[in-house]
Amino acid sequence: MNDKLHPINRTSAKLTQDISLPGAKAMLCGAGLKPADFDKAQVGICSTGYESNPCNMHLNGLAAHVKKSVQDAGLVGWIFNTIGVSDGISNGTEGMRCSLPSREVIADSIEAISLAHYYDSNISIVGCDKNMPGALIAMGRLDRPSIMVYGGTIAPGRLGNRRLDIISSFEAYGSFLRKEIDEKQLNDVVESSCPGPGACGGMYTANTMAAAIETMGMALPYSSSNPAISEEKIRECGEVGKAMRIILEKNITPRMIMTKPAFENAIAVVMALGGSTNAVLHLIAMARAVDVALTIDDFKRVGERTPMLADLRPSGQYLMQDLHEVGGTPAVLKLLIKEGLVDGNLLTVTGKTLGENVEALQGLREGQKVIFPVSTPVKATGHIRILRGNLAPLGAVAKITGKEGLKFSGPACVFDSEELTLKGIEAGKVKPGDVIVIRYEGPKGGPGMPEMLRITSAVMGTGLGKSVGMITDGRFSGGTHGFVIGHITPEAQMGGPLAVVMDGDIISIDASADTIEVALSDAELQARLAAWQAPPLRATRGVLAKYIKLVADASHGCVTDEG
Repeated sequence: MNDKLHPINRTSAKLTQDISLPGAKAMLCGAGLKPADFDKAQVGICSTGYESNPCNMHLNGLAAHVKKSVQDAGLVGWIFNTIGVSDGISNGTEGMRCSLPSREVIADSIEAISLAHYYDSNISIVGCDKNMPGALIAMGRLDRPSIMVYGGTIAPGRLGNRRLDIISSFEAYGSFLRKEIDEKQLNDVVESSCPGPGACGGMYTANTMAAAIETMGMALPYSSSNPAISEEKIRECGEVGKAMRIILEKNITPRMIMTKPAFENAIAVVMALGGSTNAVLHLIAMARAVDVALTIDDFKRVGERTPMLADLRPSGQYLMQDLHEVGGTPAVLKLLIKEGLVDGNLLTVTGKTLGENVEALQGLREGQKVIFPVSTPVKATGHIRILRGNLAPLGAVAKITGKEGLKFSGPACVFDSEELTLKGIEAGKVKPGDVIVIRYEGPKGGPGMPEMLRITSAVMGTGLGKSVGMITDGRFSGGTHGFVIGHITPEAQMGGPLAVVMDGDIISIDASADTIEVALSDAELQARLAAWQAPPLRATRGVLAKYIKLVADASHGCVTDEG
């Protein structure tokens, strides 16, 4: 297509075609452009690559492959970087409070440079959990042609005949506390769990969000299931430039792709694959960036009609690489479209519909055991449940695969922080039958709504996993399994009922009726709340203090730009 007749440099032309901006053109020439390049569209290529996290350590290399493909398509590619926070490294530390806020920093930084430098489009190469929704939020705000490239899953770790992943190391710590293994055996697991580049290997948050975003149509087919270290991932990077050229020529923007039905497709694949509860926060936040009205009730509605089909970690036995080997995410989508569980008529970044993308691709390999048939699912309805009750008037999110049972009731064992909870578990304070309450860990109270993977792994490792429930106004990791409920809203810091629960209060959770209740009368709850005082905020300056001031509650995706 003739770019002069059909200009695809709609945005960058402000800098390159305006004679009154000689400084801009001079700087671009200094950066390597020739005057002949000024008619080309300029693509901002964002890498969240940095060295100290397996999920991200290879992304700058993938960005170089993407840039070459962009240039080969007759476009200008500019690589820039933004931050990432490793959940695996920060989990269980004060650093975890920065994880969810990093999503906002990522979104803001991509938006800022794209606006300032008049990029015509965006390609984001992302790895760890918050990278993906952060990039998609920015794409939605900018509404310029955009494609996400997922860095891919890590290979399985190995120790003898055992296959390991990052969750193995957390659970080994629980076994160490239980004196089932010694320190050397613990260290052997630690050293073998993460064999190289790639995001955490099960259907944890990174792989969950990658699959959801591919399903939504914002990534190329197979992006979510191509392993980090694979020829398929390199080939995918080589195809991105051609795809970007197509959507620039057709002016296909995120708001044309990220529609309400596309979000419903994304929810359906999260349910089918047994994905992370973090998808609730992230999909709602992404939807708000494109003015789509998505609520926690949409997860409830779509979950009621979508079976859980995947035998993937953490509740199952297989890893994302296993799914890749039996057909990958497109094979799952092909099945879900055939069964009427996903709408295949929606537009994607290939310029084709989702159904057209997968029509000629391989289905699930015959005899595979990773994905169950729709007729005999792991669970007949979605595993992510939206609960309400006098403990969570504005909602809570449960991850119930059915293996834990559907109901739990017991006395509260209350802790006012994650750290105190771990000390209580180590000291034997938690007993079988208890409901562990972890509060003041919400978006404002945490701050940052930290994940509790160290807690849930310790509970599993100490043998309490099948005999206790856990509830919090914080989050549970995508690697969590067991009877756990997070995202309790309103949070304790803001005077939610969780703030006044006492040791011994009976808490009942029913994942069939979708309720979470404490056995207290309304009058007793109100009397306790009237006497309650909020504890001091944990941050008064810097990035976390800004987050406290701006962040919305969990049921609204913890967004920071509500206006």
